[in-house]
Amino acid sequence: MPRGSTGQRAVTTARLLESAAEVFAERGFNGASIGMICERGGFTRGAFYSNFASKDELFFAMFEAHADVLLSRLRTALEQARGASDPLQRFAGLVAGQADNDRQWFLISTEFTLYAIRNPEAAAALARKDEAVRQEIGRIFTELLATTGRELVVDPALLGRFAVALREGGYAQELVEPGNVDARLMERLILPAVLDAFSRNSADSLSGPQRLDRQ
Repeated sequence: MPRGSTGQRAVTTARLLESAAEVFAERGFNGASIGMICERGGFTRGAFYSNFASKDELFFAMFEAHADVLLSRLRTALEQARGASDPLQRFAGLVAGQADNDRQWFLISTEFTLYAIRNPEAAAALARKDEAVRQEIGRIFTELLATTGRELVVDPALLGRFAVALREGGYAQELVEPGNVDARLMERLILPAVLDAFSRNSADSLSGPQRLDRQ
């Protein structure tokens, strides 16, 4: 995480993140150097290292910022879906409509994932970050289903994993086949069906949710 992001440091940090996003998307994580990032933003290496210890740390600051936006959108969709005639469909429609289809972030995160696959330390750090996001998505799904009188019969984080795979996989197909794939439509159709399939009426529960699967 960036250290001491107040005042001018906060401005510098934000500009470094913007510069890094551009360079990562253009060059890939491995192909982007700290020098390139500094040059793009008009900074010295000293300015970089006063905010981030490494490219990995910079990426995870970007990851957390993106995750905060995503989870905020999901929470907003949950609140708006409460009281709807079909909360699951309403939620899925809102979430799909909120998809920013950010090509830049998709390229950055995919490149870092490939880097992490070859780097055990980065993979472990990415897995921890991903798990935290999935856990929160799972909690949101649990609350959403509760509004319909249903409860999950699988680990909520497993559904979070599926939701992330659905969004990222659909967007990848849309980028490869522009005009032939509608990732938003896929999400609107599939997400409610999955939530319904892996949940049951809360009244049918005798001793709490039965876990059918694990992560």
